[in-house]
Amino acid sequence: MTTNGVRMHVAEQGAGYPVIFCHGFPHTWYIWHHQLAAVAAAGYRAIAPDLRGYGQTDRPDEVEAYTNRAVIGDLLGLLDDIGAEQAVFVGLDFGAALVWELALRAPERVRGVIVLNNPYAPRPPRSPSQLWAKAAARHFLHLHYFQQPGVADAELGARTREFLARVYFSLSADYHYLDTWQFPAEGTGYLDVLPEAPPLPWRWLTEDEFDTLARDFERTGFTGGLNWYRALDRNWELTADYADALVTVPAYFMYGERDPDMEGFSGRDPLTTLRNSVPELREVTKIAGAGHLVQLERAAEVDALLTAHLRHLVPNPSDVPA
Repeated sequence: MTTNGVRMHVAEQGAGYPVIFCHGFPHTWYIWHHQLAAVAAAGYRAIAPDLRGYGQTDRPDEVEAYTNRAVIGDLLGLLDDIGAEQAVFVGLDFGAALVWELALRAPERVRGVIVLNNPYAPRPPRSPSQLWAKAAARHFLHLHYFQQPGVADAELGARTREFLARVYFSLSADYHYLDTWQFPAEGTGYLDVLPEAPPLPWRWLTEDEFDTLARDFERTGFTGGLNWYRALDRNWELTADYADALVTVPAYFMYGERDPDMEGFSGRDPLTTLRNSVPELREVTKIAGAGHLVQLERAAEVDALLTAHLRHLVPNPSDVPA
């Protein structure tokens, strides 16, 4: 489909009320494949796009094309294309930040949000790159490293499968991702700080699943995904009008007990901040034995929570919001 001037690839299963899944980096729609099957089996229409810059969706060149505001235009166009006034949106990582901002910008199009691992937090007083530069003076920080165009693109693109295996493993509950902070930023690449990954298959990722994810990045490289990081300062500029805004749509949050974003990237007390900022927060669930890729690491638990939350948000999945 073409939406908002971008040719977008969309995977979907089932029929009924739409549930739209938004992935992060370095993922594609396929990171949600367990959940698509479960949500479709529960009677809903499960939809997972390759967000712009990824997979079989277009990859614009300019960084400005990767702001949340631009991608929200893609999602609203997707809603229009399927003839739906509203949907439930599910997000992880960049996809989480995307659906939180969507709920601020277009709450009338959002029946509710279900977010994994990346809680809502108000706009910081300083631009993200200033905060990252301060941290990078003390240790390696991928957020800072990714800002220089072409550098990470070349490093990661030259060793695609090795990078993906290392980063997926390091973000899981099987490793402590913040150990990457033990390295200095100066003269250090991302592969220098990521651990060696054990051979596949892992208990939560098969060789076939890894191959499906890796094939897309072998074809596209990582620049599209990295441009999301390079657009974060612009996101900060574009959300000045929402600095003190509350997320008013119904929301559910789940997180892995060993998620590095909750530990090191979401502030000192992320759950209190979340509760203060999202007055319609319905439920928060900690998932034992899971890290950042919780929907793969603990697929059955996530599937059960998703379908339970959807039953509260949309009791009758045949109630399509036309």
